[in-house]
Amino acid sequence: MAAIETTDPGDNSQFHKMSAKQLRHKAQEFLSSRKYANNLVDIISQWENSCNLCIMTLETIFIEVLRRGDMYLERTIALTISEPSPEVRYINWLRDCYEEIWVKILSCFESDKISTQTQALTTAIKLMAEEGKYPIDVPESHGYIFPVHRLKSILMTLLSPDRDNSNIISKFEEIIGYKDALYYVLKTLPSLTPKRQPRKLFIKNLLELINRLPLTKENEYYARNENQELLCYLPNSSASFTWDQSSARKSLNKVWACVMHWELTPQLHKLLLIVLLERVIYHLEKPILLTDFLMDSLDADGPIGVLALKGVYILVTKHNLEYPNIFTKLYAMFEPEIFHTKYKARLFYLSDLFLSSTHLPEALVAAFIKRLARLTLVAPPEDILIILLFIGNLLLRHPGLKCLIDHPEGGELSENPGVGDPFLMEERDPLQSNALFSSLWEIRALQNHILPSIVTAARFIRNPLPSIEYDMAAALEKTGQNIFNKEIKDTVKDIMLTFERPNSMSLPKGERLFQYWQL
Repeated sequence: MAAIETTDPGDNSQFHKMSAKQLRHKAQEFLSSRKYANNLVDIISQWENSCNLCIMTLETIFIEVLRRGDMYLERTIALTISEPSPEVRYINWLRDCYEEIWVKILSCFESDKISTQTQALTTAIKLMAEEGKYPIDVPESHGYIFPVHRLKSILMTLLSPDRDNSNIISKFEEIIGYKDALYYVLKTLPSLTPKRQPRKLFIKNLLELINRLPLTKENEYYARNENQELLCYLPNSSASFTWDQSSARKSLNKVWACVMHWELTPQLHKLLLIVLLERVIYHLEKPILLTDFLMDSLDADGPIGVLALKGVYILVTKHNLEYPNIFTKLYAMFEPEIFHTKYKARLFYLSDLFLSSTHLPEALVAAFIKRLARLTLVAPPEDILIILLFIGNLLLRHPGLKCLIDHPEGGELSENPGVGDPFLMEERDPLQSNALFSSLWEIRALQNHILPSIVTAARFIRNPLPSIEYDMAAALEKTGQNIFNKEIKDTVKDIMLTFERPNSMSLPKGERLFQYWQL
Protein backbone atom coordinates (compact mmCIF):
# COMPACT_ATOMS: atom_id res chain seq x y z
CA MET A 1 0.00 0.00 0.00
CA ALA A 2 1.51 3.32 -1.06
CA ALA A 3 0.50 6.68 0.26
CA ILE A 4 -0.43 9.55 -2.01
CA GLU A 5 1.61 12.31 -0.45
CA THR A 6 4.51 12.47 1.95
CA THR A 7 4.18 14.54 5.08
CA ASP A 8 7.61 14.37 6.69
CA PRO A 9 10.50 12.14 5.50
CA GLY A 10 11.93 12.04 9.00
CA ASP A 11 8.69 10.96 10.64
CA ASN A 12 9.05 7.40 11.96
CA SER A 13 5.84 7.39 13.99
CA GLN A 14 4.82 4.05 12.51
CA PHE A 15 7.73 2.36 14.31
CA HIS A 16 6.74 3.34 17.86
CA LYS A 17 3.55 2.87 19.82
CA MET A 18 1.21 5.84 19.67
CA SER A 19 -1.01 6.94 22.52
CA ALA A 20 -4.75 7.39 22.15
CA LYS A 21 -4.26 11.14 22.02
CA GLN A 22 -1.74 10.87 19.18
CA LEU A 23 -4.05 8.56 17.22
CA ARG A 24 -6.97 10.97 17.60
CA HIS A 25 -4.77 13.89 16.50
CA LYS A 26 -3.60 12.06 13.38
CA ALA A 27 -7.21 11.12 12.59
CA GLN A 28 -8.31 14.75 12.87
CA GLU A 29 -5.47 15.87 10.62
CA PHE A 30 -6.35 13.22 8.02
CA LEU A 31 -9.99 14.31 7.95
CA SER A 32 -9.07 17.98 7.78
CA SER A 33 -6.82 17.91 4.71
CA ARG A 34 -5.59 15.48 2.07
CA LYS A 35 -2.04 16.60 2.61
CA TYR A 36 -2.11 14.41 5.71
CA ALA A 37 -3.03 11.28 3.72
CA ASN A 38 -0.03 9.41 5.09
CA ASN A 39 -1.57 9.66 8.57
CA LEU A 40 -3.89 6.83 7.57
CA VAL A 41 -0.86 4.67 6.81
CA ASP A 42 0.63 5.55 10.19
CA ILE A 43 -2.58 4.67 12.02
CA ILE A 44 -2.93 1.31 10.26
CA SER A 45 0.69 0.52 11.13
CA GLN A 46 -0.28 0.70 14.83
CA TRP A 47 -2.61 -2.29 14.51
CA GLU A 48 -0.29 -4.75 16.21
CA ASN A 49 0.66 -2.34 19.01
CA SER A 50 -2.75 -0.96 19.98
CA CYS A 51 -5.43 -3.03 18.30
CA ASN A 52 -8.50 -1.70 20.12
CA LEU A 53 -7.43 1.95 19.88
CA CYS A 54 -6.59 1.52 16.22
CA ILE A 55 -9.99 -0.07 15.48
CA MET A 56 -11.85 2.78 17.19
CA THR A 57 -9.75 5.43 15.43
CA LEU A 58 -10.28 3.88 12.00
CA GLU A 59 -13.99 3.54 12.74
CA THR A 60 -14.17 7.30 13.35
CA ILE A 61 -12.25 8.03 10.16
CA PHE A 62 -14.20 5.84 7.76
CA ILE A 63 -17.60 6.67 9.16
CA GLU A 64 -16.83 10.30 8.32
CA VAL A 65 -15.36 9.33 4.94
CA LEU A 66 -18.51 7.38 4.05
CA ARG A 67 -20.76 10.26 5.10
CA ARG A 68 -18.79 12.67 2.92
CA GLY A 69 -18.88 10.32 -0.06
CA ASP A 70 -15.11 10.52 -0.48
CA MET A 71 -14.93 6.90 -1.71
CA TYR A 72 -17.78 7.17 -4.21
CA LEU A 73 -16.55 6.87 -7.78
CA GLU A 74 -18.84 7.38 -10.74
CA ARG A 75 -18.51 4.63 -13.30
CA THR A 76 -18.61 7.10 -16.22
CA ILE A 77 -15.42 8.73 -14.97
CA ALA A 78 -13.64 5.41 -14.67
CA LEU A 79 -14.68 4.38 -18.20
CA THR A 80 -14.02 7.59 -20.12
CA ILE A 81 -10.64 8.58 -18.73
CA SER A 82 -7.83 6.34 -19.89
CA GLU A 83 -5.18 7.78 -17.56
CA PRO A 84 -6.50 7.99 -13.97
CA SER A 85 -6.56 11.49 -12.62
CA PRO A 86 -5.13 12.27 -9.14
CA GLU A 87 -8.69 12.31 -7.79
CA VAL A 88 -9.42 8.84 -9.14
CA ARG A 89 -6.08 7.51 -7.84
CA TYR A 90 -6.82 8.91 -4.39
CA ILE A 91 -10.29 7.35 -4.31
CA ASN A 92 -8.91 3.97 -5.42
CA TRP A 93 -6.19 4.16 -2.79
CA LEU A 94 -8.74 5.04 -0.11
CA ARG A 95 -10.89 2.10 -1.19
CA ASP A 96 -7.89 -0.24 -0.96
CA CYS A 97 -7.24 0.98 2.58
CA TYR A 98 -10.89 0.44 3.44
CA GLU A 99 -10.84 -3.15 2.15
CA GLU A 100 -7.60 -3.82 4.03
CA ILE A 101 -9.18 -2.55 7.23
CA TRP A 102 -12.19 -4.83 6.75
CA VAL A 103 -9.88 -7.84 6.50
CA LYS A 104 -8.07 -6.81 9.67
CA ILE A 105 -11.32 -6.19 11.58
CA LEU A 106 -12.71 -9.59 10.64
CA SER A 107 -9.45 -11.26 11.69
CA CYS A 108 -9.88 -9.72 15.15
CA PHE A 109 -12.96 -11.91 15.64
CA GLU A 110 -10.47 -14.71 16.29
CA SER A 111 -8.58 -12.78 18.96
CA ASP A 112 -8.11 -14.37 22.37
CA LYS A 113 -9.27 -11.15 24.05
CA ILE A 114 -13.02 -10.76 24.41
CA SER A 115 -12.69 -6.97 24.43
CA THR A 116 -10.96 -7.05 21.03
CA GLN A 117 -13.61 -9.40 19.60
CA THR A 118 -16.42 -7.19 20.85
CA GLN A 119 -14.84 -3.98 19.58
CA ALA A 120 -14.15 -5.52 16.16
CA LEU A 121 -17.76 -6.73 15.83
CA THR A 122 -19.16 -3.37 16.95
CA THR A 123 -17.00 -1.51 14.44
CA ALA A 124 -17.87 -3.91 11.61
CA ILE A 125 -21.59 -3.45 12.27
CA LYS A 126 -21.27 0.35 12.39
CA LEU A 127 -19.28 0.46 9.14
CA MET A 128 -21.81 -1.85 7.48
CA ALA A 129 -24.63 0.45 8.58
CA GLU A 130 -22.90 3.56 7.28
CA GLU A 131 -22.09 1.87 3.99
CA GLY A 132 -25.78 1.04 3.62
CA LYS A 133 -26.74 4.67 4.21
CA TYR A 134 -23.92 6.08 2.07
CA PRO A 135 -23.02 3.41 -0.55
CA ILE A 136 -19.71 3.69 -2.36
CA ASP A 137 -20.75 1.95 -5.59
CA VAL A 138 -24.21 3.34 -6.39
CA PRO A 139 -25.83 6.73 -5.69
CA GLU A 140 -28.05 7.06 -2.63
CA SER A 141 -31.10 7.75 -4.81
CA HIS A 142 -30.83 4.26 -6.36
CA GLY A 143 -33.21 2.76 -3.76
CA TYR A 144 -32.98 0.77 -0.55
CA ILE A 145 -29.49 -0.68 -0.28
CA PHE A 146 -28.24 -3.19 2.26
CA PRO A 147 -24.51 -4.11 2.05
CA VAL A 148 -25.11 -7.85 1.84
CA HIS A 149 -21.48 -8.55 0.94
CA ARG A 150 -20.38 -7.01 4.26
CA LEU A 151 -23.03 -8.97 6.17
CA LYS A 152 -21.90 -12.17 4.47
CA SER A 153 -18.28 -11.60 5.43
CA ILE A 154 -19.32 -11.01 9.06
CA LEU A 155 -21.44 -14.18 9.10
CA MET A 156 -18.65 -16.23 7.52
CA THR A 157 -16.34 -15.16 10.31
CA LEU A 158 -18.91 -15.79 13.03
CA LEU A 159 -19.59 -19.29 11.67
CA SER A 160 -15.97 -20.31 12.06
CA PRO A 161 -15.25 -24.06 11.93
CA ASP A 162 -12.26 -23.61 14.24
CA ARG A 163 -13.53 -21.43 17.10
CA ASP A 164 -16.51 -21.32 19.43
CA ASN A 165 -17.96 -17.85 18.78
CA SER A 166 -20.91 -18.02 21.19
CA ASN A 167 -19.80 -14.84 22.96
CA ILE A 168 -19.71 -12.57 19.92
CA ILE A 169 -22.78 -14.23 18.38
CA SER A 170 -24.69 -13.05 21.45
CA LYS A 171 -23.46 -9.51 20.68
CA PHE A 172 -24.57 -9.88 17.06
CA GLU A 173 -28.10 -10.49 18.36
CA GLU A 174 -28.49 -6.74 18.87
CA ILE A 175 -28.97 -6.02 15.15
CA ILE A 176 -31.02 -9.05 14.07
CA GLY A 177 -33.95 -7.66 16.03
CA TYR A 178 -34.36 -5.23 13.11
CA LYS A 179 -36.47 -6.60 10.29
CA ASP A 180 -34.14 -5.74 7.42
CA ALA A 181 -31.07 -7.16 9.17
CA LEU A 182 -32.97 -10.35 10.04
CA TYR A 183 -34.26 -10.69 6.49
CA TYR A 184 -30.82 -10.47 4.90
CA VAL A 185 -29.32 -12.80 7.50
CA LEU A 186 -31.93 -15.41 6.54
CA LYS A 187 -31.29 -14.80 2.84
CA THR A 188 -27.51 -15.17 3.31
CA LEU A 189 -27.44 -18.29 5.49
CA PRO A 190 -28.28 -20.84 2.73
CA SER A 191 -25.13 -19.89 0.81
CA LEU A 192 -23.05 -20.43 3.97
CA THR A 193 -24.59 -23.76 4.99
CA PRO A 194 -22.78 -26.77 3.48
CA LYS A 195 -24.66 -29.89 2.44
CA ARG A 196 -21.78 -32.14 3.45
CA GLN A 197 -20.86 -32.84 7.04
CA PRO A 198 -19.15 -29.73 8.53
CA ARG A 199 -17.02 -29.52 11.65
CA LYS A 200 -18.57 -29.63 15.09
CA LEU A 201 -17.73 -26.01 15.92
CA PHE A 202 -19.38 -24.80 12.73
CA ILE A 203 -22.57 -26.67 13.66
CA LYS A 204 -22.48 -25.21 17.16
CA ASN A 205 -21.96 -21.66 15.88
CA LEU A 206 -24.74 -22.03 13.31
CA LEU A 207 -27.22 -23.39 15.86
CA GLU A 208 -26.27 -20.62 18.30
CA LEU A 209 -26.92 -18.03 15.58
CA ILE A 210 -30.29 -19.51 14.60
CA ASN A 211 -31.25 -19.68 18.27
CA ARG A 212 -30.74 -15.91 18.49
CA LEU A 213 -33.12 -15.17 15.62
CA PRO A 214 -36.54 -13.84 16.70
CA LEU A 215 -38.53 -16.74 15.27
CA THR A 216 -40.71 -17.56 18.24
CA LYS A 217 -44.25 -16.90 16.98
CA GLU A 218 -46.26 -19.24 14.84
CA ASN A 219 -46.43 -18.14 11.21
CA GLU A 220 -44.82 -14.81 12.10
CA TYR A 221 -41.25 -13.68 12.34
CA TYR A 222 -42.12 -10.88 14.74
CA ALA A 223 -44.34 -10.57 17.78
CA ARG A 224 -46.20 -7.58 16.38
CA ASN A 225 -49.63 -6.48 15.28
CA GLU A 226 -50.46 -6.01 11.63
CA ASN A 227 -50.36 -2.22 11.92
CA GLN A 228 -47.19 -2.09 14.04
CA GLU A 229 -44.08 -1.70 11.94
CA LEU A 230 -40.68 -2.64 13.33
CA LEU A 231 -37.77 -0.31 12.77
CA CYS A 232 -35.22 -0.92 10.06
CA TYR A 233 -31.57 -1.08 10.97
CA LEU A 234 -30.76 0.99 7.89
CA PRO A 235 -33.48 3.64 7.61
CA ASN A 236 -33.49 5.33 4.22
CA SER A 237 -35.56 8.38 3.44
CA SER A 238 -35.64 7.77 -0.30
CA ALA A 239 -36.75 4.10 -0.19
CA SER A 240 -38.32 1.72 2.26
CA PHE A 241 -37.60 -1.92 3.03
CA THR A 242 -40.21 -4.56 2.16
CA TRP A 243 -40.34 -7.84 4.08
CA ASP A 244 -40.90 -10.89 1.87
CA GLN A 245 -42.31 -13.55 4.18
CA SER A 246 -42.31 -16.41 1.66
CA SER A 247 -38.72 -15.75 0.61
CA ALA A 248 -37.48 -15.58 4.20
CA ARG A 249 -39.30 -18.78 5.10
CA LYS A 250 -37.94 -20.55 2.05
CA SER A 251 -34.39 -19.58 3.03
CA LEU A 252 -34.83 -20.94 6.54
CA ASN A 253 -36.18 -24.21 5.14
CA LYS A 254 -33.13 -24.55 2.90
CA VAL A 255 -30.81 -24.14 5.87
CA TRP A 256 -32.69 -26.64 7.99
CA ALA A 257 -32.83 -29.19 5.18
CA CYS A 258 -29.03 -29.31 5.31
CA VAL A 259 -28.82 -29.34 9.10
CA MET A 260 -31.09 -32.36 9.46
CA HIS A 261 -28.71 -34.57 7.47
CA TRP A 262 -25.65 -33.92 9.63
CA GLU A 263 -24.26 -36.34 12.17
CA LEU A 264 -24.47 -34.91 15.67
CA THR A 265 -22.80 -35.51 19.00
CA PRO A 266 -25.16 -35.87 22.00
CA GLN A 267 -24.46 -32.27 23.03
CA LEU A 268 -25.14 -30.92 19.52
CA HIS A 269 -28.20 -33.18 19.24
CA LYS A 270 -29.61 -31.58 22.38
CA LEU A 271 -28.84 -28.06 21.12
CA LEU A 272 -30.45 -28.84 17.75
CA LEU A 273 -33.65 -30.02 19.43
CA ILE A 274 -33.82 -26.84 21.51
CA VAL A 275 -33.38 -24.64 18.43
CA LEU A 276 -35.81 -26.72 16.39
CA LEU A 277 -38.60 -26.70 18.96
CA GLU A 278 -38.19 -23.14 20.22
CA ARG A 279 -37.43 -21.34 16.94
CA VAL A 280 -37.75 -23.28 13.72
CA ILE A 281 -40.54 -25.85 13.73
CA TYR A 282 -43.35 -23.31 13.32
CA HIS A 283 -41.74 -21.99 10.13
CA LEU A 284 -41.08 -25.28 8.35
CA GLU A 285 -43.14 -25.98 5.25
CA LYS A 286 -43.53 -29.70 6.02
CA PRO A 287 -42.96 -30.33 9.74
CA ILE A 288 -44.31 -33.87 9.35
CA LEU A 289 -40.98 -34.79 7.71
CA LEU A 290 -39.42 -34.48 11.17
CA THR A 291 -41.28 -37.58 12.34
CA ASP A 292 -38.43 -40.08 11.87
CA PHE A 293 -35.89 -37.75 13.43
CA LEU A 294 -38.06 -37.05 16.47
CA MET A 295 -38.94 -40.73 16.93
CA ASP A 296 -35.27 -41.69 16.86
CA SER A 297 -34.55 -38.90 19.35
CA LEU A 298 -37.39 -40.13 21.54
CA ASP A 299 -35.58 -43.47 21.93
CA ALA A 300 -32.49 -41.73 23.34
CA ASP A 301 -32.01 -41.67 27.08
CA GLY A 302 -31.90 -38.55 29.22
CA PRO A 303 -32.67 -34.99 28.10
CA ILE A 304 -32.63 -35.77 24.36
CA GLY A 305 -35.73 -37.95 24.66
CA VAL A 306 -37.48 -35.40 26.88
CA LEU A 307 -36.78 -32.60 24.41
CA ALA A 308 -38.03 -34.68 21.49
CA LEU A 309 -41.27 -35.26 23.37
CA LYS A 310 -42.36 -31.67 22.78
CA GLY A 311 -41.78 -32.03 19.04
CA VAL A 312 -43.91 -35.18 18.96
CA TYR A 313 -46.63 -33.35 20.89
CA ILE A 314 -46.62 -30.54 18.29
CA LEU A 315 -46.88 -33.03 15.42
CA VAL A 316 -49.69 -34.94 17.13
CA THR A 317 -51.79 -31.89 18.07
CA LYS A 318 -51.14 -29.57 15.12
CA HIS A 319 -50.26 -31.88 12.21
CA ASN A 320 -52.46 -34.92 12.94
CA LEU A 321 -49.60 -37.36 13.43
CA GLU A 322 -50.81 -40.81 14.47
CA TYR A 323 -48.33 -42.61 16.71
CA PRO A 324 -49.95 -45.36 18.80
CA ASN A 325 -46.83 -46.17 20.80
CA ILE A 326 -46.32 -42.64 22.12
CA PHE A 327 -47.68 -43.53 25.55
CA THR A 328 -45.32 -46.50 25.80
CA LYS A 329 -42.42 -44.16 25.03
CA LEU A 330 -43.68 -41.65 27.55
CA TYR A 331 -44.15 -44.35 30.18
CA ALA A 332 -40.55 -45.52 29.74
CA MET A 333 -39.21 -42.01 30.40
CA PHE A 334 -40.27 -42.05 34.03
CA GLU A 335 -37.12 -43.48 35.53
CA PRO A 336 -35.29 -42.36 38.70
CA GLU A 337 -32.57 -40.79 36.50
CA ILE A 338 -35.05 -38.19 35.21
CA PHE A 339 -34.86 -36.31 38.52
CA HIS A 340 -31.22 -35.47 37.84
CA THR A 341 -31.77 -33.87 34.41
CA LYS A 342 -32.32 -30.24 33.58
CA TYR A 343 -35.54 -30.81 31.63
CA LYS A 344 -37.58 -32.80 34.17
CA ALA A 345 -40.09 -29.93 34.52
CA ARG A 346 -40.71 -30.13 30.77
CA LEU A 347 -41.41 -33.86 31.08
CA PHE A 348 -44.02 -33.35 33.81
CA TYR A 349 -45.68 -30.51 31.92
CA LEU A 350 -45.87 -32.37 28.58
CA SER A 351 -46.98 -35.59 30.28
CA ASP A 352 -49.84 -33.71 31.89
CA LEU A 353 -50.87 -32.49 28.41
CA PHE A 354 -50.57 -35.94 26.82
CA LEU A 355 -52.70 -37.48 29.57
CA SER A 356 -55.26 -34.67 29.61
CA SER A 357 -57.86 -36.61 27.61
CA THR A 358 -60.63 -38.25 29.63
CA HIS A 359 -61.07 -40.90 26.92
CA LEU A 360 -57.83 -42.73 27.58
CA PRO A 361 -58.09 -46.34 28.81
CA GLU A 362 -58.17 -46.53 32.59
CA ALA A 363 -55.58 -49.30 32.56
CA LEU A 364 -53.14 -46.96 30.80
CA VAL A 365 -53.72 -44.06 33.17
CA ALA A 366 -53.55 -46.38 36.19
CA ALA A 367 -50.10 -47.53 35.04
CA PHE A 368 -48.88 -43.93 34.96
CA ILE A 369 -50.37 -43.20 38.39
CA LYS A 370 -48.77 -46.26 39.91
CA ARG A 371 -45.38 -45.64 38.30
CA LEU A 372 -45.38 -42.03 39.48
CA ALA A 373 -46.36 -43.14 42.98
CA ARG A 374 -43.48 -45.62 43.06
CA LEU A 375 -41.04 -42.92 41.97
CA THR A 376 -42.01 -40.74 44.94
CA LEU A 377 -40.08 -43.16 47.14
CA VAL A 378 -36.78 -42.11 45.53
CA ALA A 379 -37.57 -38.59 44.24
CA PRO A 380 -36.24 -35.33 45.75
CA PRO A 381 -38.72 -33.55 48.05
CA GLU A 382 -39.72 -30.78 45.60
CA ASP A 383 -40.34 -33.37 42.86
CA ILE A 384 -42.51 -35.41 45.23
CA LEU A 385 -44.84 -32.43 45.57
CA ILE A 386 -45.12 -32.09 41.78
CA ILE A 387 -45.82 -35.81 41.37
CA LEU A 388 -48.56 -35.71 43.99
CA LEU A 389 -50.27 -32.86 42.11
CA PHE A 390 -49.93 -34.83 38.88
CA ILE A 391 -51.48 -37.93 40.43
CA GLY A 392 -54.30 -35.79 41.84
CA ASN A 393 -55.08 -34.43 38.35
CA LEU A 394 -55.18 -37.94 36.86
CA LEU A 395 -57.58 -39.12 39.57
CA LEU A 396 -59.85 -36.11 38.90
CA ARG A 397 -59.96 -36.90 35.17
CA HIS A 398 -60.71 -40.57 35.78
CA PRO A 399 -62.93 -40.92 38.86
CA GLY A 400 -63.08 -44.68 38.36
CA LEU A 401 -59.43 -44.93 39.40
CA LYS A 402 -60.21 -43.81 42.95
CA CYS A 403 -60.32 -47.53 43.69
CA LEU A 404 -56.51 -47.44 43.64
CA ILE A 405 -56.48 -45.47 46.87
CA ASP A 406 -57.60 -48.48 48.94
CA HIS A 407 -57.58 -51.52 46.70
CA PRO A 408 -58.07 -54.67 48.78
CA GLU A 409 -55.46 -56.64 46.82
CA GLY A 410 -52.98 -53.85 46.26
CA GLY A 411 -50.35 -54.68 48.90
CA GLU A 412 -50.07 -54.22 52.64
CA LEU A 413 -48.51 -51.21 54.36
CA SER A 414 -48.14 -52.50 57.91
CA GLU A 415 -44.79 -54.26 58.32
CA ASN A 416 -43.69 -54.99 54.76
CA PRO A 417 -44.84 -52.17 52.44
CA GLY A 418 -45.67 -53.38 48.98
CA VAL A 419 -45.68 -57.06 49.82
CA GLY A 420 -48.17 -58.71 47.53
CA ASP A 421 -48.34 -55.69 45.23
CA PRO A 422 -49.25 -57.04 41.77
CA PHE A 423 -47.84 -53.97 40.00
CA LEU A 424 -44.89 -54.81 37.72
CA MET A 425 -42.47 -51.88 37.81
CA GLU A 426 -40.10 -53.44 35.28
CA GLU A 427 -42.80 -54.05 32.68
CA ARG A 428 -42.26 -51.73 29.67
CA ASP A 429 -45.84 -52.00 28.39
CA PRO A 430 -48.11 -49.95 30.67
CA LEU A 431 -51.17 -52.03 29.75
CA GLN A 432 -49.42 -55.18 31.02
CA SER A 433 -48.25 -53.71 34.34
CA ASN A 434 -51.29 -54.90 36.40
CA ALA A 435 -51.68 -51.37 37.79
CA LEU A 436 -55.47 -51.70 38.08
CA PHE A 437 -55.02 -54.42 40.69
CA SER A 438 -52.62 -52.38 42.83
CA SER A 439 -53.09 -49.64 45.42
CA LEU A 440 -51.39 -46.36 46.26
CA TRP A 441 -49.65 -47.59 49.38
CA GLU A 442 -46.67 -45.42 48.41
CA ILE A 443 -48.66 -42.25 49.02
CA ARG A 444 -49.88 -43.59 52.36
CA ALA A 445 -46.23 -44.21 53.23
CA LEU A 446 -45.41 -40.57 52.41
CA GLN A 447 -47.73 -39.51 55.24
CA ASN A 448 -44.89 -40.53 57.55
CA HIS A 449 -42.30 -38.43 55.68
CA ILE A 450 -39.88 -36.31 57.68
CA LEU A 451 -40.92 -33.10 55.88
CA PRO A 452 -44.26 -31.61 56.99
CA SER A 453 -44.98 -30.20 53.53
CA ILE A 454 -44.89 -33.67 51.98
CA VAL A 455 -46.96 -35.15 54.80
CA THR A 456 -49.62 -32.49 54.21
CA ALA A 457 -49.59 -33.00 50.43
CA ALA A 458 -49.84 -36.80 50.77
CA ARG A 459 -53.01 -36.56 52.86
CA PHE A 460 -55.06 -35.65 49.78
CA ILE A 461 -55.99 -39.31 49.30
CA ARG A 462 -57.79 -39.28 52.67
CA ASN A 463 -59.72 -36.10 51.88
CA PRO A 464 -62.34 -35.39 49.21
CA LEU A 465 -60.63 -34.50 45.95
CA PRO A 466 -61.02 -30.88 44.75
CA SER A 467 -63.49 -30.03 42.01
CA ILE A 468 -60.89 -28.46 39.69
CA GLU A 469 -57.46 -29.64 38.58
CA TYR A 470 -54.19 -28.34 39.94
CA ASP A 471 -52.28 -25.87 37.77
CA MET A 472 -49.16 -27.84 36.86
CA ALA A 473 -47.54 -24.93 35.04
CA ALA A 474 -47.82 -22.69 38.11
CA ALA A 475 -46.52 -25.45 40.38
CA LEU A 476 -43.51 -26.07 38.14
CA GLU A 477 -42.62 -22.38 38.18
CA LYS A 478 -42.33 -22.51 41.97
CA THR A 479 -39.73 -25.26 42.01
CA GLY A 480 -36.36 -24.42 43.50
CA GLN A 481 -34.50 -24.67 40.19
CA ASN A 482 -36.84 -22.23 38.43
CA ILE A 483 -36.77 -19.81 41.33
CA PHE A 484 -32.98 -19.94 41.40
CA ASN A 485 -32.70 -19.40 37.64
CA LYS A 486 -35.07 -16.45 37.86
CA GLU A 487 -33.17 -14.84 40.71
CA ILE A 488 -29.76 -15.04 39.08
CA LYS A 489 -31.17 -13.30 35.99
CA ASP A 490 -32.34 -10.32 38.02
CA THR A 491 -30.07 -7.31 38.15
CA VAL A 492 -28.46 -7.05 41.56
CA LYS A 493 -27.64 -3.56 42.76
CA ASP A 494 -24.34 -2.83 44.46
CA ILE A 495 -24.86 -2.37 48.16
CA MET A 496 -22.59 -0.05 50.14
CA LEU A 497 -20.94 -2.02 52.92
CA THR A 498 -18.87 0.80 54.47
CA PHE A 499 -19.18 4.56 54.66
CA GLU A 500 -15.43 5.05 54.55
CA ARG A 501 -13.30 3.56 51.81
CA PRO A 502 -10.64 1.36 53.49
CA ASN A 503 -7.08 2.42 52.76
CA SER A 504 -5.32 -0.55 54.38
CA MET A 505 -5.99 -3.74 56.29
CA SER A 506 -6.85 -1.75 59.42
CA LEU A 507 -10.42 -0.85 60.32
CA PRO A 508 -11.74 2.71 59.81
CA LYS A 509 -12.15 5.22 62.61
CA GLY A 510 -15.08 4.84 64.96
CA GLU A 511 -15.33 1.09 64.45
CA ARG A 512 -17.07 -0.52 67.44
CA LEU A 513 -14.81 -3.54 67.20
CA PHE A 514 -12.01 -1.40 68.67
CA GLN A 515 -13.87 -1.37 71.99
CA TYR A 516 -13.33 -5.10 72.42
CA TRP A 517 -10.32 -6.06 70.32
CA GLN A 518 -6.92 -4.65 69.50
CA LEU A 519 -5.59 -5.14 65.98
